[in-house]
Amino acid sequence: MVKIEIDGTELQVKAGKMLIEVADEIGVDIPRFCYHKHLSIAANCRMCLVEVEKSRKPLPACATPVADGMKVLTSSPRAIAAQKGVMEFLLINHPLDCPICDQGGECELQDLAMGYGNDISRFTERKRVVKDKNIGSLIKTDLTRCIHCTRCVRFGQEIAGIKELGATGRGEHMEIGTYIEQSLESELAGNVIDLCPVGALTDKPFRYRARAWEMAGHPTISPHDSVGANIELHVRRNEVMRAVPRDNEAVNETWIADRDRYGWLGLTHEERLHRPMVKREGVWRETDWEEALETAAKGLQRIAEEAGSTQLGGLASPYATVEELSLFQKLLRGLHSNNIDHRLRRQDFRDQEFEPEAVPLGCTIEELEQSDCILVVGANIHKEQPLLGLRLRKAALRGAALMCINPVDYLVRFPVAEKVIAGPQGIVRALAGVAKCLAVSKGESLDAEWTSLLADIQPTETERAMADQLANALHGRILLGGVAEGHPHFSVLRALADLACRLGGCQLGFFPSGGNAVGAALAGVLPHRGPGGSRAPVRGLNGQAMLEAELRGYVLLAVEPEFDCADPLLAQKALRNADFIVLLTAFRSPAMLDYANVLLPIATYVETSGTFVNAEGRWQSFTGAVPPPGEARPAWKVLRVLANLLQIPGFNYLSSQEIHDELRHQIENLAKPQASTPWHPETLGSANDGNYLVRIADTFIYGTDGLVRRSRPLQESPDGQAAGQAYMNSADAARLGLSDAERITVDQGNGQVTLPFVVDDTVAEGCLRLAAAFEEAGALGAPFMPIKVTAAE
Repeated sequence: MVKIEIDGTELQVKAGKMLIEVADEIGVDIPRFCYHKHLSIAANCRMCLVEVEKSRKPLPACATPVADGMKVLTSSPRAIAAQKGVMEFLLINHPLDCPICDQGGECELQDLAMGYGNDISRFTERKRVVKDKNIGSLIKTDLTRCIHCTRCVRFGQEIAGIKELGATGRGEHMEIGTYIEQSLESELAGNVIDLCPVGALTDKPFRYRARAWEMAGHPTISPHDSVGANIELHVRRNEVMRAVPRDNEAVNETWIADRDRYGWLGLTHEERLHRPMVKREGVWRETDWEEALETAAKGLQRIAEEAGSTQLGGLASPYATVEELSLFQKLLRGLHSNNIDHRLRRQDFRDQEFEPEAVPLGCTIEELEQSDCILVVGANIHKEQPLLGLRLRKAALRGAALMCINPVDYLVRFPVAEKVIAGPQGIVRALAGVAKCLAVSKGESLDAEWTSLLADIQPTETERAMADQLANALHGRILLGGVAEGHPHFSVLRALADLACRLGGCQLGFFPSGGNAVGAALAGVLPHRGPGGSRAPVRGLNGQAMLEAELRGYVLLAVEPEFDCADPLLAQKALRNADFIVLLTAFRSPAMLDYANVLLPIATYVETSGTFVNAEGRWQSFTGAVPPPGEARPAWKVLRVLANLLQIPGFNYLSSQEIHDELRHQIENLAKPQASTPWHPETLGSANDGNYLVRIADTFIYGTDGLVRRSRPLQESPDGQAAGQAYMNSADAARLGLSDAERITVDQGNGQVTLPFVVDDTVAEGCLRLAAAFEEAGALGAPFMPIKVTAAE
């Protein structure tokens, strides 16, 4: 600690801190443009010049470390004169177009010019002009306004981990641009809009729509992944204008992913459902709430009376709020059905009785950065969980050993110590190899079952290296992702990961697939468990089994089975063959109109109050920012009235807060179940004999839920455009005679689809990478299953 003095205030501060950091901590305002607390120090704008005793000239506060006995004046005549001089230089080439600039009213340059600018410019020469560049569907450039703070450049290099923006030229000839004439490809690119202190980089969909002073801010939580990013929706006259991040160092720091920023644009899609709809004799018509709810209640009662309550099933979205999910499972159980599930993308449920009450990350989000070894199994990290990808990158840059076992050599933006790229069965065998090496290195004797299962596993050098890293780690972790969850032997992967963690002294965690998947499990949206992990007296059918059984009736909460289920073909067949389907949904699609009987319009997270539980188990509540359109209503209200019509007791709620409090009380007062013996697989699964290809179907980043699927700017982005292509290793392409093919036809089960084809050696041999959750993929079956591929005619 050193003693310094700022504006007459004596302080004891940690040695090595910069003056601007200390000033911020005590509330002393120093103007700045290039400095940002999460970026490296550039000191190129010079706006933060301050007077330091015994210094011959003013010093930049952002790049001047504190020293013992230092005396600093931030608002002395000398400091103010220096800051005014810098401001005059910055305005030499800056255009005077504030009235038409989207940054007007919230511009840092505009604000500081009021305090440090002159009323008359002494500059009479012509200003420079910089040609604007098209960098995609999300960000608009007006580079004549750029003041060369380089925040956007440093963000890409230091935070996002991809060098997309850079500077060329010097002095007034310096320009910011892309390295190659192309769009920004980072899933976090929109953060440069918030970082830009002027109007050089602005929100393209928001352009010319509203002014800062016309909008009111509404804090809320993003549902698009399991981080629960804190965002603020800016609203004008009950219409959402844009979304921006809120600071929360424990969750999302100051960043949000592009789908958090632009996902809400799906609110105004033409498929938005505004009024209840009922199908009579094959014809759809709009109706009022009373008739729609009565029709739904009578239809469900009829199924229960004629075929029994076991012929009713409920599928819920893991993106719904805790309150909605709690009432959903309560309604189904009130109808004496335990066929309830939210795990829509899973195929393997063999070990569900041995699952923890929720499937969380296993640590706090901040603790991820402190790990010294992380093995990621079956996860496209940056596309599944963009903000968790930032945390893993920070851990890797601090020296942690990051390792991957995947079916595709997914793009990662950090150093990877070891990796295994293999097909579905290769993933299982690689993880088994790591577990076996850990057992040998630790001198642990395995039980007879594990010894038998691992007997024929011959670990590779890479697997031995992975085991060594885990064994020597103080804070090691194994994380299973969404690709692993969709694996037909997910339970085996989980058992092997658990075994490896026990042998290596590591922590097992998961990337939950769904913004509120942890909350759904806690709310009891499971066939074998009630709220808080309580045991259900009667076991129901899981999501996959419900569809395979082709039940007589289904209730769907914010689910589009053709996109959201592991096997879209199976889901659509089961729903078309059902007698009665009630769908609580914010949208209506052609597929829904084909299989549903009643459509009940519900609000999205933007229009309702509720709670999301993120991957670390953090409960985050929010309120609605705008009212729902037309006659749409919050889903918890719809479920409450539907339950009243079905005469199910205990549905007299007046607010979502009552539901929240009831569930928290149930969970807190529930006796925690004793830790059960880990599930033990009987086999490691069968290997691909090489005679067929298997499909790798990771959910593409902008196909996770109904809102982002209907956000046009996201679908027009590079990630959105890349989703509709099929990728195959060059060796497989040559073997099948597809090396020169531009389009291929993929057959799976009874479905067929023709798509553009790309030869890509990041895909494991024996596999075809074809994403899930986009329109054409709805014609195919489950991932990791055999497919037939031919050149399109």
